[in-house]
Amino acid sequence: MKYYIIAGEVSGDLHASFLMKEIKLQDPEAEFRVWGGDNMANEGAFVVKHIKDLNFMGFVEVVANLKTILTNLKFCKKDIINYNPDAVIFVDYPGFNLRIATFCHFKGFKTLYYISPKVWAWKKGRIQLMKKVLTKLYVIFPFEQEFFKKQDLDVEYYGNPLLDEIQHYNKTQDKGAFLKKYGLGDKPIVALLPGSRVQEIKTILSVQMTLVEKFPDFDFVIAGLNNHKEELYRQFMSDVDVRIIYNQIYSILSVSYCAIVCSGTATLETALFNVPELVCYKANPISFAIGKMLVKLKFISLVNLILNRQAVVELLQKDWNEDRLEKEFRRIAYDERYRTEMEMNYSNLKILLGDAGASKKVAKSIVQLLNK
Repeated sequence: MKYYIIAGEVSGDLHASFLMKEIKLQDPEAEFRVWGGDNMANEGAFVVKHIKDLNFMGFVEVVANLKTILTNLKFCKKDIINYNPDAVIFVDYPGFNLRIATFCHFKGFKTLYYISPKVWAWKKGRIQLMKKVLTKLYVIFPFEQEFFKKQDLDVEYYGNPLLDEIQHYNKTQDKGAFLKKYGLGDKPIVALLPGSRVQEIKTILSVQMTLVEKFPDFDFVIAGLNNHKEELYRQFMSDVDVRIIYNQIYSILSVSYCAIVCSGTATLETALFNVPELVCYKANPISFAIGKMLVKLKFISLVNLILNRQAVVELLQKDWNEDRLEKEFRRIAYDERYRTEMEMNYSNLKILLGDAGASKKVAKSIVQLLNK
């Protein structure tokens, strides 16, 4: 069968690649045409548009790139018609994907959404649209299944795909070889995850770098993405020389003592590696102000949202500054009682998420649905 998959972000590219791998086991004749990244390409997909050209986040940023977004929407619709897939699979990326899902529904394509729009947080008006245009919804957080069932959507929760991805990493990777390759291990490692988007790196990395000279007893390592050139990272590092390791976030987290993490999927990944963390985020002030009016959530990080309490500290907007960062870093680096408490919260988090195997179960459900 033919599958058209749209993932517009780094995390979506990774999740989609694991889903593709499992679909191929269920459907050996599977063909994939995708909007995604290197992980999906490595699974044999033909990449129509790369994620490095798709990441626009925030109200101001979307308006500034509106012409490009509209051009992409028009092109995507035409490309789907020409490809004529058996199903279109949408992976997160809701602003774009729900528009395409609406188009696909009215053109008679099966529309399968994997990793739901966060309508429980904001834009609840999208729920009625989702009910109308989606054939099936697959969610990755346990509380989402209950939420969407109350909205009468056809929804399934088979676990969180991060559990599969981390389990796969632990089975296949050699931590010792990684440390040796990069000359690490003499000092405790602090992972710096400044985000995947250019605007995140611009606002996060320069503040993260203020820790380096203050804490010489640690090795600071930046988790870079090869979607970005080294110059992007270097311009926010002043004269401090810190190692950048590209596209190996799991390897970095697997050997880290603690981490400073830009809000997003990486906050949950860090927790699943049992690494004490501090979460940070700073957006365009106008975008953040508008978002704060629309989003009625107590927390921004996935760890806190799933546990429904503050298990990790979040430094947002004005709180994301050198002084607060130093204070909170001392806690995750030196306060053993605090570190132990955080790791206990991580254990409860894993219980809530359930067992691994989400990618396989979702793939099986998709292939069965199409075979009917």
